[in-house]
Amino acid sequence: MNNKEFIAELARRTKSNSKETQLRMNAFVAEFTERLCDDDTVMISNFGTFETKKRLERVLVSPTTGQPMLIPPKIVVGFKQSNILKGKIQ
Repeated sequence: MNNKEFIAELARRTKSNSKETQLRMNAFVAEFTERLCDDDTVMISNFGTFETKKRLERVLVSPTTGQPMLIPPKIVVGFKQSNILKGKIQ
């Protein structure tokens, strides 16, 4: 399902038009992203929890050259699935 199909289905289910639904979805994604950038945890009930984690810098060895490479630290988003959802997805 691509973005256009997703917005159309969401608009149908909410009995709204596609343009309004797209604006609401954009607002949701912007707020969601902003909260994660502020190191907040975002919990969506009956779905799961999103949180940011800092990965430390590490050294890897290139398999082709054998040279060590320094991988810089970075922030990644983690997801923990809701217990209700775990039983439905197998």
